[in-house]
Amino acid sequence: MFGRRYLMLVLLAVCSSYALAAEEPAASPYRPTVSNPAALSEPGWLELELGLQRVHGGDNKRRDGLPFLVKYAFDADWGILLGGDLHARTTAYDQSVTSGYGDTSLTLKHHHALSEDLALGVEAGFKSPTAKNGLGSGKTDYTVTGILSADLGKAQLDLNLGVTRLGLIDANQGRNTYSWAASLSRPLTEQWTAATEVSGVIQRGTRSSGQFLAALGYAWNKRVVFDGGFALGMGSTAADWSLFAGVTILLEKVSN
Repeated sequence: MFGRRYLMLVLLAVCSSYALAAEEPAASPYRPTVSNPAALSEPGWLELELGLQRVHGGDNKRRDGLPFLVKYAFDADWGILLGGDLHARTTAYDQSVTSGYGDTSLTLKHHHALSEDLALGVEAGFKSPTAKNGLGSGKTDYTVTGILSADLGKAQLDLNLGVTRLGLIDANQGRNTYSWAASLSRPLTEQWTAATEVSGVIQRGTRSSGQFLAALGYAWNKRVVFDGGFALGMGSTAADWSLFAGVTILLEKVSN
């Protein structure tokens, strides 16, 4: 039942966007990579990202999620991001299952253009423990991320470096985790785009982990962009693999 409602939500949003797409601004997908670009979405417009994801291995035998992200830019340099999991389901190694709403994050983002081809970004926010027990840590985490985005001819490079202050840690673990990500994307045709990325997490008292990601994006029109791909874990504590698909939709203009 939930899956059908989720699919209907996507279809309604896509259809409402399609009719007016030809003369309006384009969507700015952040998904499906770990890294974000320095740029914000179209100022004054609501933008929505929805996804489906299956992760195999790592902390759980399997985790299925329906991630979402709502983006709103006040202007070209300031915006907010609200995200989380509309629904998550984990299967532990003992076959026990936990499902429900996931944690929710709120982020303030700043963009600063250095030139036409180079920009910096900063994201600062927190993750609220809205998830059911077993789907999150139950504590609030705080994150700050620095971003460098560069246009390299037809390709775009996005570099992210972040630090998260964890609300819950195990004995002998560091309170901070340090994350990094580097993605390279390039248009293949007018509608198709390819992206690759390597990313990782470092924390004192535990082994580092990372992943390699590859994805394709398809612009149905200016306001609707679909994506899909896979990720492979690197390191003994990383998930084995994950599969994902989703869509980014520029919804409605809400202010000038």
